Amino acid sequence: MSENFQVFDEDLSEVTLNYYLEADAIAVDTETMGLNPQRDRLCLIQICDPSGFVTAIRIARGQTEAPLLKQLMEAQNIEKVFHFARFDVAQLRYHFGIETQPIFCTKIASKIARTYSGSHGLKNLVQELEGIELDKSAQSSDWGNAANLTPKQLSYAANDVRYLINLRDKLTQMLKREERWEITQKCFSCIPVFVDLDLQQFKDIFEH
Repeated sequence: MSENFQVFDEDLSEVTLNYYLEADAIAVDTETMGLNPQRDRLCLIQICDPSGFVTAIRIARGQTEAPLLKQLMEAQNIEKVFHFARFDVAQLRYHFGIETQPIFCTKIASKIARTYSGSHGLKNLVQELEGIELDKSAQSSDWGNAANLTPKQLSYAANDVRYLINLRDKLTQMLKREERWEITQKCFSCIPVFVDLDLQQFKDIFEH
């Protein structure tokens, strides 16, 4: 891989952990075999810091621990930036018992800041705010064959985290400008509760 992209098996290295622990924020994403954590296994975790340094961690079938990753994800002085945090935080909780904090979700931020649009997917956000069109053709692919991921899959995985911190910064500016920052932060604080409900398979409990 390039000097700005490395791949590990099962966990971070001590050197990479210490490197990321120096950041004030990291972007995080996961690739899975499906949308149900109880049924579909976690295959890949991607991390990126503000400098654009990306790490992908290949997760083994049946793996239940990643202690260095856990240390990073639970570090209170580092903000973890996701797109649709509810899903990724649930994956990390279910498979590794990781209690991710603090959390920023660009999808929630987009829905509150960009009420002029109904398009809040990562591709739409990157295109509007970064002027870059992402190639999402590898989105629905076999991530379970982690030892033999194609360059196209790895490029897709890297791009899913590479722009998140810039998106966070631009969305935060919009939210503060429109006086919606405080309510957005309250939404972020609710994500662990929704993760608990999802993992216990409660649905629509806020409906009438």
